[in-house]
Amino acid sequence: MPKIDLAAIPQTNATGYPPEYADVVRGRWYRRLAPAGGLADYGVSHVTLKPGGWSAQRHWHEGEDEFVVMLSGHAVLVDDAGRTPMGPGDCAAFPKNDGNGHCLVNESDADCSYIAVGRPAQSDCHYPDIDMHLDATRGRQVRKDGSEF
Repeated sequence: MPKIDLAAIPQTNATGYPPEYADVVRGRWYRRLAPAGGLADYGVSHVTLKPGGWSAQRHWHEGEDEFVVMLSGHAVLVDDAGRTPMGPGDCAAFPKNDGNGHCLVNESDADCSYIAVGRPAQSDCHYPDIDMHLDATRGRQVRKDGSEF
């Protein structure tokens, strides 16, 4: 299997969140590794969280599993059970449709990085803490009542 040249893949901090919910992910920088490796069945991203950065708004997916492996630095997994420290080598699994809203938050003073494995969202995604919902049928974020941002 060919080695992927991480430095050759551009980093981005793009988000599909509306402006009022995008601030927390400004410190999230990621590279999409699956296309570079020729993978089509699932996504793999190399993610760096700057100090204060969040991986996402706390969320859960109806139809997509997610898995993360911490590579370096430290983050806090925030989910329905509370707060769990995550460091190098730690893993977390998020089964589809479990209703457990989750995200990673870098509360340290140094970058942390991890690998995220999943699939591009093809089903609805729920954000329990904010008035936002990914409507997969429409392919965009909407308010929980279905109205547009």
